[in-house]
Amino acid sequence: MKPHVFFLHSVSTLSGMFNELCGRFLPGVKITHVADEGLIQRALEAGGLTPAIVRRVCEHVTGSQDAGADVIQVTCSSLSPAVAVAGQLASVPVLTVDEPVARSMVGRYSRIGVIATACSTLNPSTELVRRLAAESGRKIAVRPVFCEGAYEAFFAGDMKKHDAIVLGKLRRLAAQVDAVLLAQVSMVRIANMLAPAERKKPILSSPEPAVRHLAKVVRRLAVTKGK
Repeated sequence: MKPHVFFLHSVSTLSGMFNELCGRFLPGVKITHVADEGLIQRALEAGGLTPAIVRRVCEHVTGSQDAGADVIQVTCSSLSPAVAVAGQLASVPVLTVDEPVARSMVGRYSRIGVIATACSTLNPSTELVRRLAAESGRKIAVRPVFCEGAYEAFFAGDMKKHDAIVLGKLRRLAAQVDAVLLAQVSMVRIANMLAPAERKKPILSSPEPAVRHLAKVVRRLAVTKGK
């Protein structure tokens, strides 16, 4: 039987990106996408996670397991702190999207910039880098940057303003650190707007490292079930 991976999104349009990545790194895997855009809206309004949001994530995770998930991949960095709670209620792996790339960066760079358009994402992503650095015993300088006004422009439909805010912040941050972590999957498109001369520092995002890690988890499960 094919492994069954459930993706939990807070932005429905991300399903195409993760389908493409799974086609490259997890061919033949059965995929189901679950999108709940109300989660990120509530997190933005509250400035972070609330008990109600965590409870809703747990409901999605347990519901996905009941529907046959072998692995559950959460793709929203803002929801990552809730994954540890939800994972305790599940008997299948529940994965965050941002830990694989953050762990890789902590092992390679001493000055890491973290950039986000949502404070609900910036804070947990920054704390994740700091926690992984502490666990590894490495001294890492973390520089968080919030793109104030970008999300408001995004929801108002003013993509030109949104992109201009993020590009300006991203250019300045890249000049001050060894590498930049894009705390949101939605920012990958904007980073790709930079000219090659402006990308002298690594600008990394979570989707590909997350799916590579997901592929390893799925392979381990297949071996275990084979035994």
